[in-house]
Amino acid sequence: MTRKYDIYGIGAALVDTEISLSDADLQRMQVQKGVMTLVDEARQTELMAALSDHLVASKRASGGSAANTIIGASYFGCRNFYSCRVAADDNGAFYLSDMAAAGVATPSHIVPPAGITGKCLVMITPDAERTMNTFLGMSAELSVAEIDHDALVQSNFAYIEGYLVTSPSGRAAAIQLRQQAQAAGTKVAMSLSDPAMVQFFRDGLLEMIGDRIDLIFCNRDEAIGFTQSADFATACDALKQYTHQFAITCGADGAVVFDGAQLHQVEAPKVKAIDTNGAGDMFAGAFLYGLSRDLSFPAAARFANLAAATVVTQYGPRLRAEQHASLKQGHFSN
Repeated sequence: MTRKYDIYGIGAALVDTEISLSDADLQRMQVQKGVMTLVDEARQTELMAALSDHLVASKRASGGSAANTIIGASYFGCRNFYSCRVAADDNGAFYLSDMAAAGVATPSHIVPPAGITGKCLVMITPDAERTMNTFLGMSAELSVAEIDHDALVQSNFAYIEGYLVTSPSGRAAAIQLRQQAQAAGTKVAMSLSDPAMVQFFRDGLLEMIGDRIDLIFCNRDEAIGFTQSADFATACDALKQYTHQFAITCGADGAVVFDGAQLHQVEAPKVKAIDTNGAGDMFAGAFLYGLSRDLSFPAAARFANLAAATVVTQYGPRLRAEQHASLKQGHFSN
């Protein structure tokens, strides 16, 4: 049976602002480097004021981890659907318009309520590391009400953002989405999202995974932390008890993927990284696109490594629309 959508995603709706700064700036503002930290609006406003004289390296952009993945996969050619929660404000209207421009469908039964759409301040240090301070705003209230069951059962994959674990209603929505997807024969993929999520919300992530899901995306540190392993090789083996297949990004070392039978090490192109924000999200989107084209896990990972390597050579978590087409043409014509 041919289904209407390739991927049904669920996650936070955040409007991103990206700023370049130094490690000294982070220390001065007492910001923990390299992780996502939830903050209230007052703290985010304080940070923006402190950084007002810094270069804003990217224009306002719709973001959120799963959204970046879904939008990337959509520009590559997937038919996608995304559940999120925005407010009836300027950022909310911008966000939904940006999703529509990428060809991503959203629930038609949701009328944005009064409130504030979520915002993320992305801080990039000279070593290309990304540090995020996020005010969830309306995304903190994402719930089972945002699930579109009809779209879900018409999707080949459900993709769940691990960041949802920080919100009780978001975690409940992720669990229900996973249960409904499994009942409908829709494969379930999930990202572990961030080392801080693994460190502080591991029990909630386990609830979201349930007995086992089909595919987990994570990076090397997240794999080790989540499986509570002493080393990477042990983590790869331990991860198999939570998922049938997995893809682990390893930065400049490429990726390690497990197709359910065999482990594959896939090298990445050598590039000079200036901004790692969105690299893992793009990897997941390109990888899922590859699977939608019936590529093998190693082949899908090679394309995903290429897409992620392209993202890190420029500012911002996303590629321009024409870059997706260029990557596809260059990779699949070889």
